[in-house]
Amino acid sequence: MPQQLDTILPPELVEAARRVINANRVAGRQIAVAESCTGGLVVAALTEIPGSSDVVGASFVTYSNEAKISMLGVSNELIETFGAVSIAVAWAMARGALEKSGADTAVAITGVAGPGGGSEKKPVGTVVFGRARKGRDGEDIAADKRHFGDLGRGGVRLQAALCALELLMPGATIVGDA
Repeated sequence: MPQQLDTILPPELVEAARRVINANRVAGRQIAVAESCTGGLVVAALTEIPGSSDVVGASFVTYSNEAKISMLGVSNELIETFGAVSIAVAWAMARGALEKSGADTAVAITGVAGPGGGSEKKPVGTVVFGRARKGRDGEDIAADKRHFGDLGRGGVRLQAALCALELLMPGATIVGDA
């Protein structure tokens, strides 16, 4: 039975983070996260796990477009062309996090948590994930767009964080509708 943690985070989020830390530790892999709409929730869950520092190398909270550009090297043209909530930007965020951190795997999250900010094409609850892995072809895009629906801001962020954690599991695959 895992040790009970003193945490303010939802139990399902902490348990998912524990699985990610344990699986990546066994695999000898370092992970990194680039978060926008989740605002650091994923790395907060990961770092709740004692000993996570041997797996979690870096995290980037790039909430603004300017932060995505300056911290992760996402091009302004990419954001202007496709929007911050897009497959292209999520992929660029993941690649930037991988390059800046030196990790083996990086996952990026960008989306519309609400209550405002949605549009007909990108309604509230739309979240896009990107994943980059060391040694993979730069053209091998691994990205996924999910429509969680309007679950409220907290609900969308929780579902996005849970999905991102699953994508950090060694061997996880991305199959999306994007």
